[in-house]
Amino acid sequence: MKIYSPLVVGFLSLVLLSVGCKKDSRTDETSTAKPTPATASGSSSTAAKAASDSAPSVAETTAKMAAAEWALKQDEIKRDPNGQWAIQAAASSTYNDAQGTAGWSANQATGAPNVDKYGDDGAAWAPKTPDSGIEWLDLKYPKPVHASEVRIRESCGSGAVVKVEVYDEKGVANTVWQGNDPTTDLNYLIVKFPKTTFKADRVKVTLATNVVPGWNEIDAVQLVGADQ
Repeated sequence: MKIYSPLVVGFLSLVLLSVGCKKDSRTDETSTAKPTPATASGSSSTAAKAASDSAPSVAETTAKMAAAEWALKQDEIKRDPNGQWAIQAAASSTYNDAQGTAGWSANQATGAPNVDKYGDDGAAWAPKTPDSGIEWLDLKYPKPVHASEVRIRESCGSGAVVKVEVYDEKGVANTVWQGNDPTTDLNYLIVKFPKTTFKADRVKVTLATNVVPGWNEIDAVQLVGADQ
């Protein structure tokens, strides 16, 4: 088994700290109070302050730019001509023992990403129980390629991946990354490695679900590679 030097690139996350995911958790929207308009009899300084308060703050502008950058990068990954999404999947276990295309089944990790918000979602794969230790997701792709990258879109309890393997034509596993997953929020763990000398059409992702409390879910996994 050959182990390549790991190079993990984490994209800009919209949340600074990953938190545990709960099956019944929901995030409520909160509203902020609007500034009170200045009256005609108010002083010029009051009017100026009101105008200043209504203008976007530096923090708001920065957040919007970060969100736009994140969205563009997600779209770039989806449209990558050298990337392909899984067509079959198996797992060590599934929530509620889900089979076929049922919610949280292994097959929910096939195809392009379709979870749009960080949190529990039946459109992603989830293991049977949270925090139980080692779980894995095994994915098959339509076209064998000389692989150079694996992109794992984590959608709940991000940060629990501990190992990524690709399989050669003989079915032998080759570890291309092993370590500490820095992913937070709805984002990709991106594993880059030297292009394999063999062609691969199978990826196995191993998680240590006890590393990040709560449920750990994976929306999709992209294999990147070329014919030559």
